[in-house]
Amino acid sequence: MKAAAINGHGGVEVFQVTELPEPTIDDNEVLVRVKACALNHLDVWVRRGLPGLDLSMPHVLGCDIAGVVAKVGRLVTNAKQGDEILLSPGLSCMHCEYCLSARDNLCAAYDILGYRANGGYAEFVKAPSFNVIPKPKNLSFEEASTIPLVFLTAWHMLVGRVKLKPGETMLVHAAGSGVGSAAIQIGKLLGARVFATASTETKLTKARSLGADETINYQQEDFLDAVKRLTAKRGVDVVFEHTGEVTWEKSVRSLTRGGRLVTCGATAGFKGNLDIRYLFSRQIALYGSYMGAKTELLEVMRFFEDGRLKPVVDRVLPLENAAQAHEVIEDRAQFGKVVLVP
Repeated sequence: MKAAAINGHGGVEVFQVTELPEPTIDDNEVLVRVKACALNHLDVWVRRGLPGLDLSMPHVLGCDIAGVVAKVGRLVTNAKQGDEILLSPGLSCMHCEYCLSARDNLCAAYDILGYRANGGYAEFVKAPSFNVIPKPKNLSFEEASTIPLVFLTAWHMLVGRVKLKPGETMLVHAAGSGVGSAAIQIGKLLGARVFATASTETKLTKARSLGADETINYQQEDFLDAVKRLTAKRGVDVVFEHTGEVTWEKSVRSLTRGGRLVTCGATAGFKGNLDIRYLFSRQIALYGSYMGAKTELLEVMRFFEDGRLKPVVDRVLPLENAAQAHEVIEDRAQFGKVVLVP
């Protein structure tokens, strides 16, 4: 099969378009012919190399996958050849206390397609059958591939962790990112007043089209000052954090008394200053969040079927252009998701 694999860690020069053996499936697995695979920042981090990450090369990235079932294992009953599906990206043991209580993203064996296991930058990928989710008929493969990781992550953060309520105010950083554009939509779906930040007016216009009530160009105005201005110095109830070090301190200070900050990443640095006195005196809560449970992805999929949530596709590129796609992500030149098609 054709694949855009990495042959080591480093810059985009480590990509090679090559022929790899078609994956061999076990009795409880499915083989999927990939129709589309959307990119995430995780792909960039794995390509660059992470501490303790020891991969067998060549390695195939890509965790957001939509396609058609090509083969099924002997024990598979929930999928058949020809089904149009997308894949839940989380891999887990499915028999520990966390998996059995619908908290599989806490499993000690938790992994993600394209992280340690080979992913979707290829013509075929294999996955456990319980990762199969039917593709909504109203979505193209390219659109469906943009959903799993970012909408699952944002749903878990806002519903599972901070329990965002109707009428609350929420600040979303980096509206042009995949997870940022998902958070704006979910925030509006839940009835919140959403503030969104981005670096250009073009991105802010798109954020408003997704439902953002107020937008902040952080290149022209300090976002903390903007939050104070827009809330009459009250602050927001929830901050949706995923950028990290460069926004962390002011994100905490953007919260109202009793506010909640939830974070799923640190793309701009992982050291965050925190005045502990501010934390306890204002009774602020900090939440960490990592991916989400498979049941949560099933919950969020309902809103794509009825049109209340929409995929955000920035551009679609051929598989051979994987290096270019990574450059777009690294340059933050996209709004929403960049998609590769074999």
